[in-house]
Amino acid sequence: MIGVVGGVGPFAGLDLLKKILDQTEAQSDQDHLTVFSISQPATIMDRTAYLFGETDLNPARPILDQLHQLEKIGTTVAGIPCNTAHAAPIMNVIEDELDASGSQLHLLNMIQEVGLFLQRYYPSVQTVGLLSTTGTSYSRVYPQTLEPFGIQVIEPEQQTVKEMVHRAIYDTSYGIKACGYATEKARIDVLSAINRLGERGAEAVILGCTELPIAVPEKEIDGLPQIDSTMTLARALIRTIDPQKLRPWQN
Repeated sequence: MIGVVGGVGPFAGLDLLKKILDQTEAQSDQDHLTVFSISQPATIMDRTAYLFGETDLNPARPILDQLHQLEKIGTTVAGIPCNTAHAAPIMNVIEDELDASGSQLHLLNMIQEVGLFLQRYYPSVQTVGLLSTTGTSYSRVYPQTLEPFGIQVIEPEQQTVKEMVHRAIYDTSYGIKACGYATEKARIDVLSAINRLGERGAEAVILGCTELPIAVPEKEIDGLPQIDSTMTLARALIRTIDPQKLRPWQN
């Protein structure tokens, strides 16, 4: 059974659940896979705030609690639909403590799955642009993970990350986390950042925050492939549980 830590953030968790359904080969209700999702966002500190020292409360602890809850109800493979939660100061704690507890849960690493997805479906891509929160950018989790795949990661200038991408996600008046959908301003800002990455030589763009695919559902923007980190996780969860249930991918 598939498990999802669904509150990081809540709309991203919901998007992952839909994509698991969309990517499953099924002709009836009964053909779909069993999925458990726990959404307890109030217990999990903001991941970017933790990485920047704005709180001492490591979000790894409540995420671990929810993973243990999922395992107790029968989950065998799980995913965390939050890129920033995969930064080493958070993910290392999660993985180490799962091992120390004797957990049998197979926790997928979304950043690693993005690398595998690029390797399989976009093998000619050598330079990717990354759009993410300031926390994910600061942690360098994407360059560290993708460089062994032979993939160079480029990002917009920090002002663009801070004023356009991060605010499209977090701003309380128009951001995706606050509104639950992509406002016109959020989408315009994200598309502008994508365009800048294309101008700098990106051959594809990773939507490296799980709120960003809500703003950019297209597979391509002006011929530039958009790599949806939520979609890669959805497909990896299905593949791990039952490869025959995974729909063929169409670039």
